[in-house]
Amino acid sequence: MFCEYIQAALSRAIFEMIDDEEPYYGEVPELVGVWAAGKSEVECRENLRLAIEDWIAFSLRFDLPIPAIEGHKIEVPEAPVEA
Repeated sequence: MFCEYIQAALSRAIFEMIDDEEPYYGEVPELVGVWAAGKSEVECRENLRLAIEDWIAFSLRFDLPIPAIEGHKIEVPEAPVEA
């Protein structure tokens, strides 16, 4: 569930060049405030993946909404799951 969601988010990412010492910039429009920069496109993409992971953890911790992306959802069950 998490891996598929992160992959879907990365597939929606927009990358561009900016005038900065880390000139590669990326963001996911559906995830407000999720962005990253890097010295290369590969570094930027990895930093964006980490930012998405952190954003998901933060959203889950504070019970914030997580939008569906390309049909992928992260849902938390109402009651604890028993093993």
